[in-house]
Amino acid sequence: MKQLLKDGFSELGIDVSDEALEKLIRYADLLKIWNEKMNLTAVLDDFGIATKHFLDSSTVLLTGLVNGKVIDVGTGAGFPGMVLKILKPEIDITLLDSLKKRLTFLEEVAKELCIDVNLVHSRAEDAGRQMRGQFDTAVSRAVANMSVLSELCIPFLKENGHFLALKGPLAQSELEDAHRAIHILGGEILPTFSVPIPKTDLNHKIIIIKKVRQTPIKYPRKAGILTKNPLGTCYNLKKKPTN
Repeated sequence: MKQLLKDGFSELGIDVSDEALEKLIRYADLLKIWNEKMNLTAVLDDFGIATKHFLDSSTVLLTGLVNGKVIDVGTGAGFPGMVLKILKPEIDITLLDSLKKRLTFLEEVAKELCIDVNLVHSRAEDAGRQMRGQFDTAVSRAVANMSVLSELCIPFLKENGHFLALKGPLAQSELEDAHRAIHILGGEILPTFSVPIPKTDLNHKIIIIKKVRQTPIKYPRKAGILTKNPLGTCYNLKKKPTN
């Protein structure tokens, strides 16, 4: 795995120390061990972990926007947030997830790797109201569509902060559907990054949104409302009375 990671990071143009590589390898070992007790990931072979988790997570560093206080919304097994902390130790990273067992795993990873992370057990909808405007960068590899994900992530940002969403082949259509929501939330869409994942035929997208003004205080809305009625869709438009 070490050589695979070395070659992959080299292909991406990301400098990585031997210490960081050793930590990633130990992280992979812990992922396999803990996955026997809880469902953390379906990807458990070395090649898959290296490419689909570690190299993929690292691609947000290519934007040059992962700085200062960073929050990973819906971190799961730590992707991309834990990987970013390993590769860029100077960032102040918060890993947010709604499932306590995942954070228990991440706490063990942080202990084993001797790294400092902030672990927050909360739904993003609740944390977005309690921790609004506190972060320079928000990242997410969550599966929600961009309208929902934007409402979950943009409120965390300071003005002029950036939201980086790791997405697959449907990124552009999701972004088009989310235009109105992003505008309402105080965001401005910047050019999307397209990044081939080394050693694979995957070509992932990084959607970049800059927060240019404060998010209205009523967002994020409560869980349920937010997902059933995504911001900016036709369901949010008031119907004109018919005669």
